[in-house]
Amino acid sequence: MMPSLFLSHGSPMIALEPSPAADFLVRLAPVIERVHGRPRAVVIVSPHTSTRVPYVLSAPRHEAIHDFGGFPQALFDLRYNPPGDPALAADVAQRLNAAGIATQLAEAAGIDHGIWTLLRRMWPAADVPVVPLSLVPNWRPAQQWAIGAALADLAQDDVLIIGSGSFTHNLGRFFGARGETRTAIEPDVVAFQQWVAERAAARDWPALLDYRVQAPGAALQHPTDEHWLPFYVAAGAGGEATQPQRLHDSVDLGLLAMDGYAFGPAASALAEALKKDSVPA
Repeated sequence: MMPSLFLSHGSPMIALEPSPAADFLVRLAPVIERVHGRPRAVVIVSPHTSTRVPYVLSAPRHEAIHDFGGFPQALFDLRYNPPGDPALAADVAQRLNAAGIATQLAEAAGIDHGIWTLLRRMWPAADVPVVPLSLVPNWRPAQQWAIGAALADLAQDDVLIIGSGSFTHNLGRFFGARGETRTAIEPDVVAFQQWVAERAAARDWPALLDYRVQAPGAALQHPTDEHWLPFYVAAGAGGEATQPQRLHDSVDLGLLAMDGYAFGPAASALAEALKKDSVPA
């Protein structure tokens, strides 16, 4: 069965520029395929497609949406046009509605940069079907968890569920620091990373769900929490019984944490395989 994943997409430039997080994504997909098999499809939620209620996009093919500005033309020239999966999209909507989560099925196409920049690194041939699921940004962590929990059984059908966001996401600080030479990671960013890692290792779900109150500097790391909420969709899909696995940690420009996590019974096997893959022969 597949694990579920929370992956940080950070800046759209992750699709072009080398970085520890980009290198991790390139390594991640082959290890997933070796350990768990090739995903039949990816169901992915991103904060850049936000709606009042959940929407599932059921188009037979998607195209990359360049939903940003101020970046090099080379980024706008990139294309990523994977197939969709209308039958799976209908199944996702049905599962959510059956769980009491009112969900709309939309015959719409398009994948925002929180989706395609990640997947382009993982499956550059754009040959894995993608089913986008919108984020409801004003729903609490427990409500996001319920979305993932309603989709948990898809892991047994080789469907990979991904929450795409950013581990920390204070753009005011980040853009204020662009152009500066930063060699040190801000201590408050490290404190947030460590708190999540410790609470995840302890499977302290009540604390994680109450992160806004309990995590150190939560409001500083996430002035608005839409980029953090996909973490709970992925965690809910993995369930509370198994320990989450921290697959990657790095920080861009001292401020933008790019951690990745796996959840569910299959998470530990993926984490172990990634560790072995990173050790030189």
